[in-house]
Amino acid sequence: MALVALHTEKALALLNISFGGLLLYILVNELIRAKARVAGLKGPRGLPLVGNLWDIRVNAAEQYRKWAAVFGDVYQIQLGNIPVVVINSSAAAKSIIGQNSQALSSRPEFYTFHKVVSNTAGTTIGTSPYSDSLKRRRKAAASALNRPSVQTYVKHLDLESHDFIRELYTYGHAGQTAVDPMPMIQRLSLSLSVTLNWGTRIISQEEALFAEITEVEEEISRFRSTTGNLQDYIPLLRLNPINTHSSKAREMRRRRDVYLTALNKGLDERIAAGTSTPCIQANVLLDEEAKLSKDELTSISLTMLSGGLDTVTTTLAWLVALLANRPDIQEKALSEIRAYYGEDRPLCDAEDDQQCRYIVALVRETLRYFTVLRLALPRASVKDIVYNGVVIPNGTVVFLNAWACNMEFRPCRLGRSGGVSTGALAS
Repeated sequence: MALVALHTEKALALLNISFGGLLLYILVNELIRAKARVAGLKGPRGLPLVGNLWDIRVNAAEQYRKWAAVFGDVYQIQLGNIPVVVINSSAAAKSIIGQNSQALSSRPEFYTFHKVVSNTAGTTIGTSPYSDSLKRRRKAAASALNRPSVQTYVKHLDLESHDFIRELYTYGHAGQTAVDPMPMIQRLSLSLSVTLNWGTRIISQEEALFAEITEVEEEISRFRSTTGNLQDYIPLLRLNPINTHSSKAREMRRRRDVYLTALNKGLDERIAAGTSTPCIQANVLLDEEAKLSKDELTSISLTMLSGGLDTVTTTLAWLVALLANRPDIQEKALSEIRAYYGEDRPLCDAEDDQQCRYIVALVRETLRYFTVLRLALPRASVKDIVYNGVVIPNGTVVFLNAWACNMEFRPCRLGRSGGVSTGALAS
């Protein structure tokens, strides 16, 4: 009995020490968390250790918008111990980001995406911290995406657009069968990305490469999320010996490396054989003044690939969803098209897509209203910023809640502000 009592006493003592240690850790961490907050800026306090991570677990952008009604257009949250400044209006974005573009030219580094997923192939231009390498990559990408360069891509845009319409017609049996347009939208955007970057196409959604890239890139986009990876903000979670989150991230990294290697090898072979077609990657490889490393070339490739899938796919999907639910806009768009093109000519000339003013306005309004990312890619300040008397320190993470900035859809809006006459437009 005495031995049992002794073991029980030791166990209770160990439990008390553990509990006391945990309590002390929480108290010390709360002091650190309080000290890390941006002085003078309001915002919800959150819970010990996790901060506001619990509050934003479902729909972060919408929660940020709701908090703006309480704390103002600009406030701070804390993800773990990390303070984050959240911007929720276009006016505030213009003041903070527009007037401090150089101070906010960098990106924060997150453990899951930057240290695990991007350990071999590197990061995209939009997720890279500021550096001389980033400046070189931005310059190379800008030259490939300026107006004269984009004009050379019109034939590719026209081809993929025609194939997109053809797939809708074929899979939907000329409108007689309900069809999910997402695979066709994904093929359109992926084929454009692959064509412009490597000079080869994804001809069918039945191709194995199509399924592999779309699956892997969708998973990687989750690892790039600023809200879905708890270990980014709670370092203790990284020590978990059975960390399935990091294991899956490494698996997606491995699979991505396989198709990137295959695409690069295919282009190298075509260049050597003299059969390559003009594309961004080939232009950079053959440009002796570019002086980009292999890692920098990969970064540009990833930017075109993931950027294309994110932007074109999401925007076009939103537009299709809008038109499906707004037959009045469909009818208006069709009548405006018929004013220029008859039934015998259903698709306009690729070089003349600006003639129909309502369609131009509709496209521009779609680009404005349906934000590709509800939360724009996060920024990190490289020097102090002053906003309404509050100093946002160097190294602060800044989120732009694009979801909160645009909430009303009116195609005629761009008729006025976009340089297009509103005479034939109606909301």
